[in-house]
Amino acid sequence: MPHPPHPIRILPPELQNQIAAGEVVERPASVLKELLENSLDAEARSVQVLVDRGGQGLIQVQDDGIGIGPQELELAVTRHATSKILRPEDLFHLRSFGFRGEALPSIASVSRLKLTSATTDSGEALCIEVDAGRTVRRGPAALARGTRVEVRDLFVNVPARLKFLKTPATEGRRCQDIFCRLALSRLDVHFEYAAGERKVLSMPPTDDLRQRLRLFWPDSATDDLLTVSHDQDGLSLEGLVSAPHGVQGQADRLLLYVNDRPVQNKLLLRAVRDAYQGRLLTREYPRAVLFLTMPPEEVDVNVHPAKAEVRFRDQQGVFSVVRRGVLQALEQLEAQRFSRNPAAADAHSPLKEKHPAPYSREFSAASSFIFPGDRPKFATLREYRQGFHQGPGEPQPADRGPASAHHNEPRSDCLLQTDPAMMHSAPPGVPLERAGMRYLGQAANSYLVLTAEQGLMLVDQHAAHERVLLQRLKNNVRPLTRGLLPALEIILHPAQQNRLEELWAKLEEMGFRLTTPKAGLLEVQGLPEYLEPLQAREFLAAALDGQAADMEALWAMMACKTAIKAGQSLATSEALQLLETWLECPNKAFCPHGRPVMVCLGPADLEKMFKRRG
Repeated sequence: MPHPPHPIRILPPELQNQIAAGEVVERPASVLKELLENSLDAEARSVQVLVDRGGQGLIQVQDDGIGIGPQELELAVTRHATSKILRPEDLFHLRSFGFRGEALPSIASVSRLKLTSATTDSGEALCIEVDAGRTVRRGPAALARGTRVEVRDLFVNVPARLKFLKTPATEGRRCQDIFCRLALSRLDVHFEYAAGERKVLSMPPTDDLRQRLRLFWPDSATDDLLTVSHDQDGLSLEGLVSAPHGVQGQADRLLLYVNDRPVQNKLLLRAVRDAYQGRLLTREYPRAVLFLTMPPEEVDVNVHPAKAEVRFRDQQGVFSVVRRGVLQALEQLEAQRFSRNPAAADAHSPLKEKHPAPYSREFSAASSFIFPGDRPKFATLREYRQGFHQGPGEPQPADRGPASAHHNEPRSDCLLQTDPAMMHSAPPGVPLERAGMRYLGQAANSYLVLTAEQGLMLVDQHAAHERVLLQRLKNNVRPLTRGLLPALEIILHPAQQNRLEELWAKLEEMGFRLTTPKAGLLEVQGLPEYLEPLQAREFLAAALDGQAADMEALWAMMACKTAIKAGQSLATSEALQLLETWLECPNKAFCPHGRPVMVCLGPADLEKMFKRRG
């Protein structure tokens, strides 16, 4: 039976404040954001932050700004009271972070708030205490100059909101993240951040954005950043962006600002990604810290209660300046690379980097994954060298004399390398035969060349091996761990420590055995059986730097680290085994990162290349 309608009535002030708080105060990080913005609007040159129990116990912000006069202290915790605007037209000329006059009263309505402030003219500090929206004390306090805001027991009177919060550790990381985002927007201000009794960050004033960024991004995330500086039609774009190879699987290090205000805006994000078009895969994101400066009347910040979103008057112009500015930085990098002399350019070729000439080194046993009791069909390259998978008619390594070994060694100066034994060997394995393919040889020590029914096929050996290894990882539910003596030690950056907490269970699931004997140090006491220590160090560094967003991305990264590399020569048996195993994989047309594994050239393509057909 439907309830009778209630009459329309004005809500009591307490309920009004709680509703307003629901729009502004989502979690501890949103409280910290409002308090920090107030400090910066008050012309503070030094800001100290203390967060306890992830902000649920205490959030304290103290600054040395202009302070609040004694007669205005009570107004500061009253709704719709502000010093930022006076007339309606002021909304379109905003140069401050705040302007609504809602933050402090909204916070005070769902917490125990103490506001202490002193101006240079007041002579003494005064404080006001508000408990869940009710003023409980007003009187003198100790503070030389500026403002101190203490927020305790957040959501004390709305316990239902606590159910939507994460663990204190997670909420604390979110507080630290918003602190860092705002600290990047004001390099001229000294910032300090403490979590409980532990001092986490101290950022003295600087004029170098990269220097401040290094305080909470690891070196691997800042070393390849490119400078962006572009002016166009009265708009200015400044900041840093990563080189195309410096990408990651999530957008948490893509920070965008409009008139120094951190914002979330799909138009800006699309402009950045559009500048990287052809340089990024679908689910990859660059690292960037970009500041768009424009006349305040050209942007509307009054579209979201938390002021996190903005709306532009000239969207096309904004898109153009952001895209053009980022693209110029990328093009300058590429121009520098192509302007090198041939020898220098060859030294930086991805096909030669980190890989000596063929047969000048011993292949790693970790080139493929080996699980005892469940050996994959594609074994390690070392096993091939030792004769575990000999091709038809191939002699054992021990039977090969120096002359025959030299005769069968592929020439590194040939574009296409073929094994002489192939000329007289038996037909390829069943999967290749069933697919109508025949292996011809290896091009540039990187691509496997085949004939197929549709014409000529080139297979990227690294991408194919990545697909094979990823499938093996996904199918292997319980990988084995081998112990390490001595343990592998990795020094952690503060940003990596937070990431380690999130990935700990996933890394153990992959076969790692980890301990943290002291703060800032990770000990790897056990590795997945298929991983070598050097590869493990590279993999963990990449994972902790945020280059993987989920388990699938971690598997893909692991496969990439252990797969055959471009520039490695393969014997015929090795190439055949790889091709046959790859053909049995699902989604074999693409590597785990989205790159194509194979390219087919049909008769029409070949005729066009040789100008037999227009």
